[in-house]
Amino acid sequence: MPSSPAPSTALSALFFRLLLLVVVSPALSKTVTYNWNITWVRANPDGLFERDVIGVNGAWPCPQIEVEKGDRVVVNMYNGLGNQPTSLHFHGLFQNGTNVMDGPTAVTQCPVPPGMSLTYNFTIDQPGTYWYHSHHKGQYPDGLRGPLLVHDSASPIKDMYSEELVLTLSDWYHQQVPTLLKKFISYTNPTGAEPVPQAALFNDSQNTTLAVQPGKTYLVRIINMAAFASQYVWFEDHSMKVVEVDGVYTEPYETNMIYLTTAQRYSVLITMKNETTSNYAFMGSMDEELFDTVPSSLNPNVTGWLVYDASAPKPAAKDVSEFAPLDDFLLTPIDGEKLFPEADHVVTLDVMMDNLGDGANYAFLNDITYVRPKVPTLYTTLSTGEAATNPAIYGVNTHAIILNHLEVVEIVLNNQDKGKHPFHLHGHNFQVVHRSAVDAGLYDASDPSNPTMPAVPMRRDVIQAPPNGNVVVRFRADNPGIWLYHCHLEWHLASGLAAIMVEAPLQLQANTTIPDDHKAACDAQGMPYAGNAAGNTVDLLDLQGANVSPPPLPAGFTARGIVALVFSCISAFLGTAVVVWYGMREVPKDTAAAAAAAARRE
Repeated sequence: MPSSPAPSTALSALFFRLLLLVVVSPALSKTVTYNWNITWVRANPDGLFERDVIGVNGAWPCPQIEVEKGDRVVVNMYNGLGNQPTSLHFHGLFQNGTNVMDGPTAVTQCPVPPGMSLTYNFTIDQPGTYWYHSHHKGQYPDGLRGPLLVHDSASPIKDMYSEELVLTLSDWYHQQVPTLLKKFISYTNPTGAEPVPQAALFNDSQNTTLAVQPGKTYLVRIINMAAFASQYVWFEDHSMKVVEVDGVYTEPYETNMIYLTTAQRYSVLITMKNETTSNYAFMGSMDEELFDTVPSSLNPNVTGWLVYDASAPKPAAKDVSEFAPLDDFLLTPIDGEKLFPEADHVVTLDVMMDNLGDGANYAFLNDITYVRPKVPTLYTTLSTGEAATNPAIYGVNTHAIILNHLEVVEIVLNNQDKGKHPFHLHGHNFQVVHRSAVDAGLYDASDPSNPTMPAVPMRRDVIQAPPNGNVVVRFRADNPGIWLYHCHLEWHLASGLAAIMVEAPLQLQANTTIPDDHKAACDAQGMPYAGNAAGNTVDLLDLQGANVSPPPLPAGFTARGIVALVFSCISAFLGTAVVVWYGMREVPKDTAAAAAAAARRE
C-alpha cells in the first residue's frame, strides 16, 4: 500500500493550488467599464421624419455591450438629458446577489435625475444574447436600448459556426413617448387603443446589409427591442437552425421562419450558399394583429440583405403566402433540465383591460392595476425587518407576491383579453410547461384534455400568452430579490400590467445594501428610501398617502358614457360661454341708434 504524503507535503500542495487559483482566476475574467453620458441626439431612422432620440455620448444607435461569461461590467451612467430622469435595465440578466443593479425605477431604484450619475456594477455568469434598455416610464422606445452579448468559451455550439452577426428588430414612432402616453392613457381613448408605430427597423435603420462569405456558417443573434410590435423574420432561400433562445442553449432546430415578441431573442445558424452570383433579402414583418387599426400609410415590413457581392443588385423581397413560424414550445434546452416537481406555490393571475373612474383604460392582474409606490419596493424590503414578509406593507397597487426561498413557483396566467401579451420575469428564466390555443379560456389543471407537460421544457424569460387563452410557467425561487413580472408591451406596462415578486425578503436583507449614489438620486428628488409604500417608517401598516389607482367607474356608467358626458358638458359650457360673451359685449353705437329709430317709428 502506498504511503500517505506527510502532512506538511499535503498542506504545501493545497497552498500551491490555492495560490494558482488566485493567480489564474483574474486572468480568466476581467472588468469591462463603460462611461456613458445619456444625451439627446437627432436621427431619422426610417427616412420619413427627423426627431430627437436618446443616445449615448452624442451618438445613436446606442453602443453594444460585449463581454465574456464571468466578466464584471461597470457602467458609469450620467444623465445628460436635461429634461427627463432615466435608468438602465439589463434585460435577461439574473443579477444574482446584485438585485440593486436591476434598474426598473420604483422597483429597485429611484430614477436618476438630469445632471446626476449612477454606477451599475455587476458580474455576468450567464452566456447568451441579451439587451439593455431604460426602465423608466416607457422611455426606451425613444432610443435608449442596445444589444448585450455574453460570449462563452465553453459554449456547446461554439464549433458550429465561423463568425457572429447581430440583428436587432424594433418599431419606430415619430412622436416621443411622453406625448404618446398622454394620448394613450386618457378618457379620450376609452378602448385603450395602443399607439401604432410608423415603421419597422433592422439595426435601428432601414436597408440594413449583412456582408457574408460563401460556404460560411454564421451565428446570427436576433433581438427584438421594440416597444409594441412582434415580428416575423425569415431569410429568403436560406434556412435557420435555432440554437439559443433568451440565453438558453437549445438542441438545433431547423426552421424557415421565427416569430419574436418584444424582448425575445433567438440565435440561429445560417449556412451561406457556395456561390456569389446573387444577394438575398431577409425580412421582418410586424404582427398587425396587435394593432387596433392599421393605417393605410403603414408599411409593416422592413427589408435587409445578405450581401455576397457588394457590386450586385439587392433584389426586392418576395411575397410569402402565409406566416408559419416555428412553435418555440418545441425547443429543448441542451442542458436537459427536467420539469420541476409539482409547485410549492401556485400564483394565478388573470389579465383584464378595463376603465376606471377617470374614463381611461387600464390593465389589470386580478383586478389590480400596478401603480408605482413612493418608496422603491426593494428599499421597503431592506428597511422593514421582519415585516418585509407581509405583502400589505408594499401597498395594494404594487401587487406584491411573497415567495419563499427555494420553493418551486408556478405562474398560471389567464389572458382574458383579446390581445396577445408577452410576459417577462426579471431575475429568472422559467420553464414553459403549458400554453393553450387561442380562445381556450381559463387554465384548469384538472382538465384531462390538457397535454402532458414536457419532460424537458423549453426555458426562456419572455413568453406570449395567447388571446383569451393561458400559459403556465415554473421556476425555482433561488434568487432573493425584488423582481418585476410584467407585460413587455411598453404601453401595457405603463397602464399597469405588472406585479412584483418579493422573493426571500429576509435573505435579501442579509446581503444587500443601498449604494450611496442610489440614495443621492432619491434625495435629489425628495423621494424616500425607507418605510412602506407610502414612506411611513413608524407604522408600517399605515398606507395613508400611498400612490393608488383612480377609483372605479360610478355604478351604471361606461367609459364611452363618461366620454360622451364630458364632451357634452364641454359643449354646453362653450355654448353658454358664447351666449354670455355675446350678451355682455358692448353694443356698437350705430346699432344702438338704429334700434332707437326703429322704436320711434313704432
